[in-house]
Amino acid sequence: MNSMAGNEGIGGPRAFVTTHWSLVLSAAKSGSGERDSRDALAELCRTYWRPIFLFICRRGYSTQDAQDLTQDFFAMILERNWLEHADPNRGRFRSLLLKSLQNFLIKAAEKAHARKRGGDVKFVSWDDWMSEAPSVVGISAQTLDSLPPDRLFDLRWAVTVAEQALRRLREECEGKGKLRLFHVLSGYIAAERDQVSYAKLSATLGVSETAVKKQLRSMRLRYRSLLRDEVARTVGDPAEVEDEIRHLSAALAAATE
Repeated sequence: MNSMAGNEGIGGPRAFVTTHWSLVLSAAKSGSGERDSRDALAELCRTYWRPIFLFICRRGYSTQDAQDLTQDFFAMILERNWLEHADPNRGRFRSLLLKSLQNFLIKAAEKAHARKRGGDVKFVSWDDWMSEAPSVVGISAQTLDSLPPDRLFDLRWAVTVAEQALRRLREECEGKGKLRLFHVLSGYIAAERDQVSYAKLSATLGVSETAVKKQLRSMRLRYRSLLRDEVARTVGDPAEVEDEIRHLSAALAAATE
């Protein structure tokens, strides 16, 4: 998968429901710090830990130090006063998180000798995080070494969005007893027309080529819908969704340069 899909075939504008980030912003604006908003923020943190960790590593920290700093960073942003500063006018969750991380690392460097990092709190078991399934979108070692930290952050963020949408699609297919169909077709969701051999897929699945085309089209449309939903979770305004998708698509293209 080398690109993020647009909203083709989704069926036009969709209702913008209260999402993780919009819930956090709503609570921050009211100063309530409600439990639901804190849970939503915690879920976003658990989802997007990889871009944070990779950014810290790219800044020259060892793996152990990056693990400790990632834990400390999440503990910091889950404090109420960070929520109160999560101004809806300051941008999307991705942008605010990166700015907060940059500021956090400056202060962490200043406090490096004041205390041992990672000693106060464990946001979640690091072993649990690292045991998650590997990325379905490969990032070459050359890319990891060549991109500056902020571009690498956006790339890993885009990869995470794509992975979350794909994970949800897999779960839906499994729930419908179509897990094998998912395994066979999911690798072609973002493929160009000339990269798809319908005859080969037809033989693999034991169905007609017409049926394969129909199933692949349906899977692509559902994936794009789920992808849009994932992006919507990280913005506070429905008007930002399409622009965020375009931004992340450009970032993800760096993986294949």
